[in-house]
Amino acid sequence: MAYRVINNRRHVGLQQLSLFAQTGRGFLGPVKATKFITDAERHESMLISSTVRLLEGLDLTCAVGHLLNEAVQAQNGTYSIGASTLLFLVGAWSSAVEDCLQLGIPTTVIVSVMSEGLTSCIEAVVPLQVPIYDVFGHMDDTSTGHRLEAVDVSLCPFLQVPSGPGWLREKHDFEDATSQSLSNYSPSGRHATSPKFFTPRAKARIEKNTPQPQPQKNSLYTDSFCRKSALAHSRHFNRTDSSHWISRPDGSLEHRSSTPQSLRCNDLAELAVGLSHGDDSSMTLAEAAVRLQWQTTCLQQGDWMAPFVFDISRVLTCCLPGLPEAFSCVCLGYVTAVPMSSIILIKELQGQPFRVILIEGDLTESYRHPGFNKSVNVRTKLTSGELPEDSAEELWANCVLQVLIQFRVNLILVQGNVSEHLTEKCMHSKRLLIGLVSGSVLQAFAEATRAVPVAYVTQVTEDCVGSGVSMTLWTSPHDINKSSKATVLLTAEGVNLVTAVLTSPVSAQMQTREDRFWSCVYRLHHALKEEKVFLGGGAVEFLCLSHLQVLAEQALTKGHQACFGWLPHSSSWMASSLSVYRPTVLKCLASGWHEFLSAVMCNTATHPSAVEASTFIQHHVQNATDSGSPSSYILHEYSKLSSGLFHIDTSDDPELVPRVYDTVTPKVEAWRRALDLVLLVLQMDTEIITGLAHTQLKSQDLDGVVFL
Repeated sequence: MAYRVINNRRHVGLQQLSLFAQTGRGFLGPVKATKFITDAERHESMLISSTVRLLEGLDLTCAVGHLLNEAVQAQNGTYSIGASTLLFLVGAWSSAVEDCLQLGIPTTVIVSVMSEGLTSCIEAVVPLQVPIYDVFGHMDDTSTGHRLEAVDVSLCPFLQVPSGPGWLREKHDFEDATSQSLSNYSPSGRHATSPKFFTPRAKARIEKNTPQPQPQKNSLYTDSFCRKSALAHSRHFNRTDSSHWISRPDGSLEHRSSTPQSLRCNDLAELAVGLSHGDDSSMTLAEAAVRLQWQTTCLQQGDWMAPFVFDISRVLTCCLPGLPEAFSCVCLGYVTAVPMSSIILIKELQGQPFRVILIEGDLTESYRHPGFNKSVNVRTKLTSGELPEDSAEELWANCVLQVLIQFRVNLILVQGNVSEHLTEKCMHSKRLLIGLVSGSVLQAFAEATRAVPVAYVTQVTEDCVGSGVSMTLWTSPHDINKSSKATVLLTAEGVNLVTAVLTSPVSAQMQTREDRFWSCVYRLHHALKEEKVFLGGGAVEFLCLSHLQVLAEQALTKGHQACFGWLPHSSSWMASSLSVYRPTVLKCLASGWHEFLSAVMCNTATHPSAVEASTFIQHHVQNATDSGSPSSYILHEYSKLSSGLFHIDTSDDPELVPRVYDTVTPKVEAWRRALDLVLLVLQMDTEIITGLAHTQLKSQDLDGVVFL
């Protein structure tokens, strides 16, 4: 953790925010610096590369630490992405506010100008939104595999990532799903007609001797993906439609350019590459999960096709430490771990159709539905491990077993905990009992097998029993004999459930591997849900930086005329303070994005030092400011992304440079939450230092002032 002496004579809360934020500086950008965390109580260690895991491992005892944790948890709970951006901007803007205070700028002016400055930036970045059109419309045309050879995958006009084997990209080869009983995807991107690892041993031997079709390499990505844009100012930025004009701070009008046709995204592969943010292997699995879910939805709907919605609740993960990462794959169905003692039973039963019942809640003798209380609470203490024949649990287990025998059930999926004694009895009678199954899994199997979930086994009838479930045991060249768990795949015809099997040879990296996968999944989820993305790789932050630079210069030269309607009825003192201090506050707000871009560029090693990165950024900020329209400047530079203006070591083939995208709402909300937290701590510190009376204004002075 970063160390810095806190000056008690200054705003302690802002210093603490800046100090906490320094710990997550290495999490920005596609090349993340992992941190090693050790649990002092359980003596367990793991590697992390996310802000959420970092704050879970820190001892946040101070009030500011709790506020920071609440803000990060709120962002993560709502969007599951954007926490690293939030944490970094909290630190950058805390330092910026401290600089404003050192210059003697009133707190009310800082709060007002920064809040409205951020609102202005959010409006200014709208032209950088890229609409997503019908990415599933030509999914059937992707039956031919395409491979993107090793190239220098550049993330934006400002960031560059070294090429390597992990950046190889291959589009998936899909076949008609109606001819498949099982689907599986591996990180290589190849589609297999049957799973490579979830297959009986005899079948695996047959497949081993069967030649596999090789993916074709006859073309690159088509349509607009990886093409050099033909963007022209005369065509896209000189429109006369009044709907494309926006007001500038000096009262003049500026063109708000609509998104050019060449910047529209209509291909899922292009979208996935753009949202991978350097984690190509995890995004490959996430993209495969989307394709499998779309494929299943098409089969269920038949000729009637409703708009596809990526249901993230039907995506699961199963972590298998100890195996190489190349064994990671995506399977249609439910992959879970069962006790190793069940492996003999599974080998005997696999290949047979299963009759299944679904239990909502626990499957134990003491379980009662909420609100139901037993009339007598009796506990039996045993001196040995065996239950007496007339015990309540033994009688209950025999009753449950009789029900299973009566309805010929050999698979029980339970949402809650299960009785160990009942599990052993079921195993002896060749029945498999699996507990701690999520509700989405039960619902998926209920839809596929027509089973009806029940709360108690005594409620089971013939209509509640589902059929058609198949089970397959995990088999791989690297069987883990020391593991206490066996892995199985449960599937049924038409089941809308996708499981990503994540593997890692290092157990400490397993949590990071899973977090990275879910980040990619949520990026795709939000992008498909909103049907729009930002031009990524720092373009949005660069536009905010340039926009604030323009506002600051106009406010500096034109004084009161630069208010463009802010606080029109405020007092003369408030208006004069705003006109005097606005340029300084806007520049301090812009310094947060400047520091953000500089940190990302240093993390990705595109610039060896922060000084060179800062010089590079300032050069293009000045060019954007001089152009008169920063948004037009950004779009123009993207049109010549492969021209070498920002890239020294780009690929020889300019069409191999993909675009980078960012999600819209999660990014914007991360900005809002970061600034709200900083301004909240600022006002709390001010009340503690100066007293509440000194921060109160007269009623006529409060108009237009934002207090959080």
